Amino acid sequence: GRTSTSKSYMWVYRTSGCAKQPIVLYEYQPSRKAEHAQAFLKDFSGWLHADGYQGYHKLPEKIRVVGCWAHVRRKFDEALQTLPKEKRQGSLAAVGECYCTKLFQLEETLSELTAEERYTKRLELEKPVLDALLAWAEDASVKTAPKSALGKALHYLREQWPYSNTTEPLHICGLSLGALLALDFTIRHGDKVASLVLIGAQYKVPTFLIDFQNFLFRCMPSKSFDSMGLSKSDTIKLSHSMRLLDFTSQLSGITCPGFIELL
Repeated sequence: GRTSTSKSYMWVYRTSGCAKQPIVLYEYQPSRKAEHAQAFLKDFSGWLHADGYQGYHKLPEKIRVVGCWAHVRRKFDEALQTLPKEKRQGSLAAVGECYCTKLFQLEETLSELTAEERYTKRLELEKPVLDALLAWAEDASVKTAPKSALGKALHYLREQWPYSNTTEPLHICGLSLGALLALDFTIRHGDKVASLVLIGAQYKVPTFLIDFQNFLFRCMPSKSFDSMGLSKSDTIKLSHSMRLLDFTSQLSGITCPGFIELL
């Protein structure tokens, strides 16, 4: 007895890209209530790759929900589209989208590896990008209006972070620029850091040094950045976003074991 103008939903379930026999199922439902997913997945156990819909977190504990980076990137792209074209390059929305794009580029290079090899390579290549992304997002959130398109993208990213990354304490080692990002992350998320080794970390960033560093980055060939996990342009954007970082009053709050050589 539903009218032709009633809103309905088509739920889509599919196997992962690693499945030997790919399956895609479409299920019509009159609403988007969590009970539909609970009924359909009642006999399922394992990993559920989904968007940020809160209804998925009402599923049984045998189902572990993991976040979707495509949805995160889409949020930043939507924020980017709200800006005039002449203001998009170098904007915070562009930086957020660049981080996500870099993760997709790295994933593409790992597609032919086994699950174990992919895991090892993700720790080596993608974890530094993720650490830098979270540190950048925490800083960007402070100076962004929460109800703006960018504010909503940052909120979505931070809200979904527990479902996109490991919750085990991290052992962080950083040098120079990486040390600065690691220091910021440790101050903000001390409970997630088991140990910390930093070489050449700046607790207060001299803006003239950042500007000079970016000048040098612009003079360097793009191939020099291949091993850093970020492209030349992304590295410059990231560096520029850190011009106002100042940890002077927060160093005493670092309680994890570690070694910090400050400049």
